[in-house]
Amino acid sequence: LGVDDVLTGGPRVPWQEDDLRALTANLKAGGLTLGNMMIVGFPKTLYGRPKRDEEIDKVRQSIRAAGRVGLPVIEYNFYAHRLVEGYYAETGRGGAGLTAFDYDRVKNLPPLPEEGTHNLEEMWSNITYFLKAVIPVAEEAGVRLALHPNDPPAPLSRGSEQIMGSLEGWKRLVDIVPSKCNGITFDCGVSREMGHDPVEICRYFGSRDVINHVHYRNVRVQRPNEKYTEVFIDEGVNDMFAVMKELVRQKYSRLVYPEHPRAIDYDRDRPDFKPYYPGGGGYAAQAFNVGYTRAMIQAALAS
Repeated sequence: LGVDDVLTGGPRVPWQEDDLRALTANLKAGGLTLGNMMIVGFPKTLYGRPKRDEEIDKVRQSIRAAGRVGLPVIEYNFYAHRLVEGYYAETGRGGAGLTAFDYDRVKNLPPLPEEGTHNLEEMWSNITYFLKAVIPVAEEAGVRLALHPNDPPAPLSRGSEQIMGSLEGWKRLVDIVPSKCNGITFDCGVSREMGHDPVEICRYFGSRDVINHVHYRNVRVQRPNEKYTEVFIDEGVNDMFAVMKELVRQKYSRLVYPEHPRAIDYDRDRPDFKPYYPGGGGYAAQAFNVGYTRAMIQAALAS
């Protein structure tokens, strides 16, 4: 398929250097390079609770281990709650599964006891505390951090406000600690879900060298932030070629992940098929995404 670089979810923090070396060596034996790993496991930090410093120290240890093995990017989320309850399946071309979201279905869901509710200033205070502790370590280690935006970018998520559910939030995030190591996952799907042109957003953050990872997908939007459908990568509102041309213009050199494949029969007929989202697909649909994305890269490079 022409895939040379991969990403994966990370182990429990703190990451151990020996484990990371074993993983990268295993991938290298198959001709692959690890370009991004997701880090999780710091809920006290998210919610500003006692003992968050212990969690943050584990994240700092993990960043140092990543730097020693040459992992260039660590991705993370900062959700009070991810509103996946609002997803449901729709039927697309050829009977394929699409993933739709409707805020009206879930806007009155109560908070979960273990999460509570958190307003914007609480969440901004919590992530500021986190970034001021970890970005200097990331700079020393030569590792870029990439915060994924809130997806779905709904106004409230079980009563909590979302710091990365708006373009203003994305901009505020990178200004907290100005550094190429304090960057974002540029998601052109979420960009459009929020009602914005992803090319303009790409240009804004790319000019500041803070696009540390890219999610490449397409959507149709009925109401920004509230009602939309994730569709095949070659349909929808986004001009995917224009997005890729902008990345090429910037000489972006990190990973482009063609995510959220659609549910197609070849995958659905597999006995082990378990979609992560309603209407989501598997390996065959992901291969379609990869082929389309490679074609966009080649065309953009030639244009």
